[in-house]
Amino acid sequence: MITIHDLPAVNAFLNGAAALLLVTGYILIRRHRPNTHKKVMLAAFVTSCAFLTCYLIYHAHVGSVPFGHAGVLRAVYLSILATHTLLAAAVPPLAIITLSRGLSSRFDRHRTIARWTLPIWLYVSVTGVVVYLMLYKLFPSPR
Repeated sequence: MITIHDLPAVNAFLNGAAALLLVTGYILIRRHRPNTHKKVMLAAFVTSCAFLTCYLIYHAHVGSVPFGHAGVLRAVYLSILATHTLLAAAVPPLAIITLSRGLSSRFDRHRTIARWTLPIWLYVSVTGVVVYLMLYKLFPSPR
């Protein structure tokens, strides 16, 4: 059974899965496989929605988790976290608009925004895993 304390690992898994799905979707569209691209990108969206749900549940119960180190390591962590958080706020509207345009066959407008959405969404997914690793695995707070 998954407990509230398992959710950071679940979130990292979901972020990693979303990143892999995004890269796969990009490769598929470059290979002119739009039907499979559509399915994979919808899976990426659902995966990111599952992440957001788990993330909100976790932080509603636990609150903020401080990074317990100082110096350069803290500066690197906070730099990654700041860019991750800022760009994460942009992902839901960008993803919804991009998906909406693709699903409504407005492909010229879909491509235009997807050129922004993909790198931002991918960065947020990958840095989500990095933040998890730094906070819980590589440099856990001294107890």
